[in-house]
Amino acid sequence: MSHTVSSKVKDASEFGKVAVVYGGHSNERSVSLDSGAAVLQALQNQGVDATHFDPKYQDITELRDYDRVFNVLHGRGGEDGLLQGVLQWLDIPQTGSGVLASALGMDKVRTKQLWQGCGLSTAPFSLLTAETDWQQVVNMLGLPLIIKPVHEGSSIGMTKVNHLNELPAAYATAAQCGDEVMAERWITGREFTIVIIDDEAYPVIRLEPADISNFYDFEAKYNRNDTGYYIPCGLSDNDEKHLQALSLAAFRAVDAKGWGRIDAMQDNNGNFWLLEINTVPGMTSHSLVPMAAKARGMDFESLCWHILAQTV
Repeated sequence: MSHTVSSKVKDASEFGKVAVVYGGHSNERSVSLDSGAAVLQALQNQGVDATHFDPKYQDITELRDYDRVFNVLHGRGGEDGLLQGVLQWLDIPQTGSGVLASALGMDKVRTKQLWQGCGLSTAPFSLLTAETDWQQVVNMLGLPLIIKPVHEGSSIGMTKVNHLNELPAAYATAAQCGDEVMAERWITGREFTIVIIDDEAYPVIRLEPADISNFYDFEAKYNRNDTGYYIPCGLSDNDEKHLQALSLAAFRAVDAKGWGRIDAMQDNNGNFWLLEINTVPGMTSHSLVPMAAKARGMDFESLCWHILAQTV
């Protein structure tokens, strides 16, 4: 078995009994099922004693029967500190970030406030309520805008707003996903994602939705086959290094660990803007972490082994 990044774990038996946790109750359940199934298969192919564990149908305390957890539970419950807290309490090693980074990373507003406090450039934003003066939001952030639920991933509930009169409907769409909604300045330019594994930024990926007037939405992420992914990303060496350094600083600021992904934009003036962090990124056939790992010479099975080895 060849592992391009040398792993401290040489034999599958060292992992013991592994629960691959995926599915769950969140709006990202369908994505989690795809990601988790791919990870489970990759681990089993390498002789790991790995089993699917779905908190929707199983009592979370049953995780006591396992030696470690590979967490592929996207969204609320799995990516927001709840599962991390349970596993920490039960003293079960787990992949990825702990309670603090998970809770922060799932909250787009507090992540951005932290980045601002650290002097890291992130797109200007405003929290919205049903009583918000829409004109004031437009005066502050301009048009177009992107409206987002604060506590969702996978671009769920997001709407691009081009005109003032579209704001109430966009707010209502996002509010269906939960209590907090934000407006963010629309950055016109190129979209990038930066995968981080073992405190190292991997080759930057440029994303190009087929409809370039839109954004990298749920449809583009999971269902369409005409989204463009570019490695090399088209940035100069200096710009790519700068974006990798900015992303690492953003990752560390949130106290993220192990593996994750930072999403960012470059505006038409060449400035970079951080958008958000993903502490349990997708691991499907369309996903970006496997893509970046492949550019580093690491196949999907090796990647899953390597992430799991972080728990030993």
